[in-house]
Amino acid sequence: MCAMGEVKRQLGVGGAVMVGLASMIGAGVFFAWAPAAEAAGGLLLVALLVAAVVAVLNALSTAQLAMAHPVSGGSYAYARATVGPWTGFAAGWLFLCGKTASAGAIALIAGSYLWPEQARLVAVVAVLVLASINAAGIRSTATVSTVIVVVVLAGLAVTLLMIAAQAVPQQLAPIVSAPSDAGPWGILQAAALLFFCFAGYARMATLGGEVRDPRRTLPRAIIAGLAVALVIYFVVGGTLMSVLGPQGLAGSVSPLADAVGGGSGWQLLIRVVAGVACLGSLAGILAGLSRTALAMADGGDLPGPLARVSERTHAPIVAEATLAVIAVAGILFLDPARLVGFSSCAVLAYYAIAHLSALRQPAGERWLPRTLQVLGVAGCLLLAFSLPLTAIVVTAAVLALGFALRALRQRRASRR
Repeated sequence: MCAMGEVKRQLGVGGAVMVGLASMIGAGVFFAWAPAAEAAGGLLLVALLVAAVVAVLNALSTAQLAMAHPVSGGSYAYARATVGPWTGFAAGWLFLCGKTASAGAIALIAGSYLWPEQARLVAVVAVLVLASINAAGIRSTATVSTVIVVVVLAGLAVTLLMIAAQAVPQQLAPIVSAPSDAGPWGILQAAALLFFCFAGYARMATLGGEVRDPRRTLPRAIIAGLAVALVIYFVVGGTLMSVLGPQGLAGSVSPLADAVGGGSGWQLLIRVVAGVACLGSLAGILAGLSRTALAMADGGDLPGPLARVSERTHAPIVAEATLAVIAVAGILFLDPARLVGFSSCAVLAYYAIAHLSALRQPAGERWLPRTLQVLGVAGCLLLAFSLPLTAIVVTAAVLALGFALRALRQRRASRR
């Protein structure tokens, strides 16, 4: 038996932070460096700083909104409440489509690390298993996320210590240099790709209906989780730039493994840690997707059955299963590189809507100056339009399709 839209508040600050960290310290640590270095060259850490600034602005606006609207759905719910139903729908639709694509891409990256010859099979199994864990309830998701975060942080620490031990006697490259071929546009492209790494804090906001005392828990969890992730990314990025240099990093398939060098044992360790990190990201993404779908179904923007919640586990089991099937379809038929570009563009547009929602909040709900939201909108749009044209066109087409489907749904409802 299932109830409609009723969830149970179970997570505290620690559990929410772990879900967010599992999402942020994932595929990006092992996947995003090479394409970003190719775009930004020796100014990779400048691009990382740009991405971090935009991420911090997004996190602050999201925290302000979460305090006033402690419900599931993230920016879908925020935009509906502060701007209007069509804007809310745009945010929710972009999040669902962009993050479903991201789930497929991350599952494929996990498969390529854990069993390269059967990457798609591993990716499909990973999505189905993690969706089943999420369907067992948010506590199960938080427990799995905690285990994954501990394993990944331990693996990263060992790897970085090994790199440092081997690099001490060597001549290290400067971590920031001025290449001749990377201008401002290259930095922006790299920042947009690296933003893919930080977008996990949105998962904490989408779980707003399942955390205890959300007005205090969500802002603390969002800011704490992002702060930890930023430190880790700057340490890893600086280390890779010092050891490999911009050209070596741009041409690396597995940067951390190349930086360590050594025998097959180290290669295996890094492959396992990378695969586990990707699974952490995937678990958080699937949890956020199902909660956003639940909120949209409750709001009448998606079919009603997606709002069904298990009375035993308090999880949106129909939404979880539906989005897992869609992610599996993406795994079977699409290329991960294209999925990442579209996902980044869609999620940046999603956060731009979040800033617009924060701008519309009344004075009693605000604790941030409006200037930060204006800068946030500008930063999100600037990064989004720096992505390849294909990603921008596909994002616009997907949004137009969503609007058309919503208009058709409303027209049919009005005739009844």
